[in-house]
Amino acid sequence: MRRRSQPNSRASQEDKHKINSKITSPNVRLVGENVEIGVYSTRDALKIADEQGLDLVEISPNADPPVCKVMDYKKFLYEQKKRDKVIKAKATKVIIKEIRFGPQTDDHDYEFKKKHAEKFLKEGAKLKAFVFFKGRSIIFKEQGQILLLKLAQDLEEFGKVEQMPKLEGKRMTMFLAPKK
Repeated sequence: MRRRSQPNSRASQEDKHKINSKITSPNVRLVGENVEIGVYSTRDALKIADEQGLDLVEISPNADPPVCKVMDYKKFLYEQKKRDKVIKAKATKVIIKEIRFGPQTDDHDYEFKKKHAEKFLKEGAKLKAFVFFKGRSIIFKEQGQILLLKLAQDLEEFGKVEQMPKLEGKRMTMFLAPKK
């Protein structure tokens, strides 16, 4: 049995930019540190990069002539990876908290669960409130809907209804999103 090889992540990173001898254009606009900006032949630009012990990287291939920069390519990839990691870490993650009711939840339990729902919304989490119908209790679906709508009304100042109560199988579900 032959294994299919996975593409190397570094190779795919390096394919984004043409470097050194992979640059095919006869002339390039050269930029970078310690370089006189101007249009050079690719051979001369490669020689300048080689003298500095750096790489010639094509950063804008669609320009006429293509723009190339003299830089340490491995360091550039490392910095880019670090930047991507920071951006990914700052991305907001949506947390969904669930609260479950029965169709005939009494007032004390309702108030207790409402306090938790309020806390979740204040913390910035989305709320999934649902009524679970066991056995023949499905005949009380109106009570379940009334319960969820009452919850939405009570939590109006903390969150807004994202999805109205909807019956799916033996569950009636409603989503609330926190107010900013």
